[in-house]
Amino acid sequence: MSDSNSMMNKDSFSFVVYMIHACANKWEKMPSEVYKVLQKSGCIDKYLVPHYDVLHTQSSSYIIDDIKEYLDIRGIHI
Repeated sequence: MSDSNSMMNKDSFSFVVYMIHACANKWEKMPSEVYKVLQKSGCIDKYLVPHYDVLHTQSSSYIIDDIKEYLDIRGIHI
């Protein structure tokens, strides 16, 4: 059974979709490409959704930078 903090609800789903599009715009990539990278790296399930309560209070640019750092630490370049 999943921990309630890691389950995606309507708000966290909307947040993830918004951040995928924000990253795609910043990085000049297609949202589908960004989604695949974030999903494969675990960024969605292990970072964005579990930490939604704190992250959604931050600026988009801060979160985009944080996502980039998350990927860089894992050796993933987009």
